[in-house]
Amino acid sequence: MQQRLALFDLDGTLVDRQAAYSDALAALCRVHGFDPSVEQWLLVQLADRANESDFAQLRAVFHLAVSAADLWQEYVDLMAAAVTCHPGVLEGLAKLRAGAWTIGIVTNGASDIQRAKLATTGIAALIDGVAVSGDLDIRKPASRLFELAATRCGLDLADGGWMIGDNPAGDICGGLQVGLRTIWLRGRAWPETLPAAHHEVDDVVEAITILLTDAE
Repeated sequence: MQQRLALFDLDGTLVDRQAAYSDALAALCRVHGFDPSVEQWLLVQLADRANESDFAQLRAVFHLAVSAADLWQEYVDLMAAAVTCHPGVLEGLAKLRAGAWTIGIVTNGASDIQRAKLATTGIAALIDGVAVSGDLDIRKPASRLFELAATRCGLDLADGGWMIGDNPAGDICGGLQVGLRTIWLRGRAWPETLPAAHHEVDDVVEAITILLTDAE
C-alpha cells in the first residue's frame, strides 16, 4: 500500500499570502511614516517573494535611515500576524493526522518568514516536517527540496505520496518528477506544455477530502 505522505505548498495553498503581504507592507510604512512611493516600490518588489536583501535595496533606493535587518524583522512579524489560513485548513490537517497521514510542507521563501507563518497560523502543530527553499538556497521544482521534506517527515519519496499546491511548474511538475501523485489548486492559467495533475480542485479543503477518500 502506498504510504500516506501528503506534502503541501504553503503560500496560495494553505495560507493567503497576497492579502497578508499588502496589509503587512501598509502597516510597516505607516509605522515609519514612509512616503507612498516606498510602499508602492515594496508592493512590486515583494509581489512573488521577499528576503532581507529586498530591504537592503530599499534603503539604497530611498536613502532610509532604519537598517535592513530591522525592516526585515518588522516585516516578518507583521506578515506572520496578518497571514490567514484558507477556511477549514486546520480542521482538514487534523483529520489527515487522525487518519494516520504524515504531513509535510514544501515551500519556496525565506526560512524565517515561512516558519513564522506556520507557527502563528497553528499549522506547525499539525505537520511532521518542513522544507523551505531558504534552507538550501534552492527552489521548487528542484527535486532535492521534495526529498528533504520527505526525509524530515521520516519517510522516503520512493514509497510514494502526494503533492498539493497552486503552482503548475513548482508544485505539480515538481511533485510529478519525484513520483508523487498531485492535486492542483486552480487559480492561475495552466501552461499547455506541462503534464496534467492527477486532480484539479478549487481549494485545499477539497484536496484534503480527496486524500481522505483515497485512503479509505
